[in-house]
Amino acid sequence: MAEKRNIFLVGPMGAGKSTIGRQIARSLHLEFFDSDAEIEKRTGADISWVFELEGEEGFRAREEKVIEELTEHMGIVLATGGGSILSKENRNRLSARGIVVYLKTTIDKQVARTERDKRRPLIANADNPREVLENLAESRDPLYEEIADVVVETDDQSAKVVATQIIEKLGF
Repeated sequence: MAEKRNIFLVGPMGAGKSTIGRQIARSLHLEFFDSDAEIEKRTGADISWVFELEGEEGFRAREEKVIEELTEHMGIVLATGGGSILSKENRNRLSARGIVVYLKTTIDKQVARTERDKRRPLIANADNPREVLENLAESRDPLYEEIADVVVETDDQSAKVVATQIIEKLGF
C-alpha cells in the first residue's frame, strides 16, 4: 500500500477528517489539503454561502473540480467533504489516485461534534440535526465502505492516536 503516496480521508461530518488529516500530514511531512477549505479559498466565501447561492448541485460541481485537481498531486493528505463520495467521478479518482481511509464515527459523536457549528449547511438550520445525520449516514456509509482501503473508528480516541493508527496500518 505504501507505493500510493496520497492519503485521502473520507467520512461523515464530525468524523475528524481535517484534524486527523493535518496530524497525518505533519507526521509524514506531506502537504495537507481540505477540499472544503480549498473551495472557500477559491470562491472567497464560506461553504454555507456557496450552498445558499448555488445550491447543493452548484457546490458539488465545485467540489468535483477541486477534488479532480487535488488528487492529481503526489504526496498529499486530503480531507474530503462528507458528501464528496456522492459523485462517481470523485469515488473513482480517490480510489485510483491514493489510499482511501474511511474515518467512521457514530451519530452520537457527530451530533456532539457538530451541534454548535453553524458552518455545516446540511444541518445548520435543520429542525432535527440527528435525523438529518442519520439519513445522510444511510445513503453515504455504503459509498464510504465501497472505496475505503482502510476503515478506522474515531469515536473514543484523540486525533493524534487515530493519525498514528492510520500511519501504522498503512505501513508508512
